[in-house]
Parts: sequence; structure tokens; C-alpha cells
Amino acid sequence: MLSNDGIRKTENNRLTAIMQVRNEADRFLEACLQDLSEFVDDIIIVDDASTDGTASICRSFAKVSTLVTLEQSRFHKEWELRSFLWKVACSKNPDWLLAVDADEFYEEKAKMSMRMLIDQDQYDWVGFRFFDFWGGITHYRDDKHWQIHRRHTCTLIRYIPGYYYFYPKMDHHAPRLPLSFTALPGFLSELRVKHYGWAISKEERYRKYLRYMERDPEGQWGSLEQYQSILDENPNLVPWRE
Repeated sequence: MLSNDGIRKTENNRLTAIMQVRNEADRFLEACLQDLSEFVDDIIIVDDASTDGTASICRSFAKVSTLVTLEQSRFHKEWELRSFLWKVACSKNPDWLLAVDADEFYEEKAKMSMRMLIDQDQYDWVGFRFFDFWGGITHYRDDKHWQIHRRHTCTLIRYIPGYYYFYPKMDHHAPRLPLSFTALPGFLSELRVKHYGWAISKEERYRKYLRYMERDPEGQWGSLEQYQSILDENPNLVPWRE
């Protein structure tokens, strides 16, 4: 059923996950795609010139309806990569888009709530609370520099044909969705997302720290203090409870 504006459907909306990946074969990609396959209708992926088995893993999932593989990486211009993924997704005339990184997992309550969140005509985007897991998948980090869970992050958005969507030209830490969505009505949920990007070994975290410092040595796109805090020996960790 369409609402009075003829755009916002209140039933039978399709949920499309969108994801950009690069060399994720040995990390959380397979588990992430398996998890997504349980509650989305299809998955659109842009592979940013991976040199491992990332593309093969993507192709092995039936829900991956579109896989675009780039010959040259665009990660040094992250906003261009995000914009390209968005354009690919919009070309499929989607209903709702869920922007997911390959190391993110929605809690069960969030997955069970997705159809309720999209089959309505009151709001056009949804914010969730993200938790940065640290050194494993049992605790998340909560201190001065790691507080993403204390605010909302928009990852679910209704696609409105003809609406003006744009990305800020940020080479690093570019938003995953066009910022112009903020002018539309949204819903701030208390549903949670587990981010496993830091649920890795101390050695892997150090390599990520070096990459951050190489890409953003002056803190133009992020916080140098937060980059340095990656090396903290005793961060404040909080047990995760379902």
C-alpha cells in the first residue's frame, strides 16, 4: 500500500544490503554475509580490487544479486567509493538500503524488527547504536575516544527517486550514506549493532594504527588522539549482554 505521497510504501518493501569490501576473505566477511542472508532480500557489493578470495566468497551467496569488481582500488578516495556503491544500488530501483561493513552484525532483536522498520510511511531513515568490540567478541570499548555507542549511526534509509543525494568529499572516514538524508524525517532506535573491526589481535590492531597514520598523518579526516588510543594497553572494556 502506498501512502498519500505515492512514494512511501507501507507493505512489501524490499530490503537491500549494500557493502564495499577489500581483502576481507580471512576476516568476518563470510559470517557477515551468512548473517545478512537471514534477514535481507538481496545484497549489492562493490569489491575494491581485492587480491585475495573476497570476490569468490561473495559469489558463493545466493543473496548477493550484484557484485562489481574494480580493477584499481579507490579506497584512497573513500567518498568516491561510497558514491559509486550508492549509484550502483540506486540503479536497481531499491525500496530500502542497509549500508553494512563486512565486520558488522545486527543483534537478533534488530533483525527481527527490520520489516516493521521499513513497512511504514512515517520516517525515511533509521539510526542504530553501534558498539566497537575490542580484542574479541565478548567486550566492547567504552572510554573517552570510543563512544560511538552513545550516539546513533544511520545505516538504514528509504530510497526516494528524484531526491538529491550527495557525499562530502572526504578521502578517509567518509559517511556510508549521503548526508542529505538528514533533511528527511528519521527514527532513532535503541537497536544495537556489533562492530567486530577491532575484535582482533594486538598485532592486527597495530597494523591498522599504522594504516590510519599513513593515510591521515595530520588528523584531517579523524582524531589523532583516537588514532593514538588504539595503542592503549588497558582500555576500558565492558561485557556485552544480549
